[in-house]
Amino acid sequence: MKNKKVFILGMARSGFEAAKLLAKDNEVWITDIKEQNEQDVRILKELGVKYIITNNPTDLLDESFDLLVKNPGIRKDHQTVEKARNLQIPVINELELAYQYLHVNTHIIGVTGSNGKTTTTTLIYKFLCAAEKSAFLGGNIGIPFCQFVLDVKENDYIVLEVSDHQLCDVKDFKTSISVLTNIYPVHLDFHDSYDQYKQMKKKIFAHHTKEDIAIINKDNEESLKITNDILSSKQYFSKNNVEDCYLENDAIYYQKEKIIDTKDILLKGSHNYENIMAAILAVKAYHVSNEAIKSVLTTFKGVEHRIEFVKNIKGISYYNDSKATNCESTKIALKSFQNPTLLILGGLDRGHSFEDLKDSMQNVKYVACYGETKKRIEEYCKSMKIPCDSFENLKEATLMCYQKAEKNDVVLLSPACASWDQYDSFETRGNEFKKIVGSLGEE
Repeated sequence: MKNKKVFILGMARSGFEAAKLLAKDNEVWITDIKEQNEQDVRILKELGVKYIITNNPTDLLDESFDLLVKNPGIRKDHQTVEKARNLQIPVINELELAYQYLHVNTHIIGVTGSNGKTTTTTLIYKFLCAAEKSAFLGGNIGIPFCQFVLDVKENDYIVLEVSDHQLCDVKDFKTSISVLTNIYPVHLDFHDSYDQYKQMKKKIFAHHTKEDIAIINKDNEESLKITNDILSSKQYFSKNNVEDCYLENDAIYYQKEKIIDTKDILLKGSHNYENIMAAILAVKAYHVSNEAIKSVLTTFKGVEHRIEFVKNIKGISYYNDSKATNCESTKIALKSFQNPTLLILGGLDRGHSFEDLKDSMQNVKYVACYGETKKRIEEYCKSMKIPCDSFENLKEATLMCYQKAEKNDVVLLSPACASWDQYDSFETRGNEFKKIVGSLGEE
């Protein structure tokens, strides 16, 4: 891509890396509605990028631009995006842009789904590294593809977490292996319907032929439905039936060969066993040994911000599950504990219902809520007869849980909401929670 005039809508990490990649050979404009990291801005300006903070990016876009690169979090009906399409300016995102720069033959493994993406993606990467294969980790996991695409060499492995937001604006992007962990009705505020959300997830299999592999959750009905007519060679994992990879007698098997007993796996919980099975199928396609897989599973404690143990204070365990941005993820977290639980909920109001949590709240003794959704959470807890207080921010909510918790309780941040009402990312929210908990007392 050379001698183009490119408009980047939304900076953050993906926009920053896209601008860096494009700046050498193109005229690049980047806009955002709020000031960005000073060091990043300085780097872009030194590269010749035109950096503009504005509430009206639409006014800046005209027919002189050749391409619009959209931040995945920006809706497809954003005024600037619609104007670009009316002007017949192609609209893509950072993932698609990086793919256009990929200049060698590689093995791309893409992981999508409603839940379990980050853990599955991380496990695949760790399995490959344990097998001493040259691998890169990126995508929605927090490392933009544009950041490392020029470092990729022939036959390297690229492991990407791919969100439905990213799949909205890909055109030519193609994987060698696509993993679909599961499908549930989440992110419906971003899409016009549940059906459209499912169709976005299905795009992970776009451009597949029978030479490419689709890894699918046999126990998830929606996953089976949307993959019914894809052209990929399908492989399945299951907790309930004998498939290509399956759980039986407290052990995980691949092609009827035992890989590992669950008692030897540090990650616990049936949801994690699903993630592990999906990851095993992905790397077995590249002949990764059982020994390499076991070396990871016996040492890997989990992904940061996903049911992450933070600290034990006076017999009370604190867990950071900031990555739980929907009710389905929070349900998984709640089912991971049998102890009395003090739950911190809240964040961006997408209009989603909290009723889905109902069957998972048996052990919840108290809810502290905050953010845009706090009033609706209070109403929900009242209907459930669960004690609940609302607060302005996460710190106040956490401090109240600290006061109310008793020995052997669990204090769990699992918000069931996106972070964007008060934070720029779920990572920032999780890090603040860990900082707050770290200051509360001694073990």
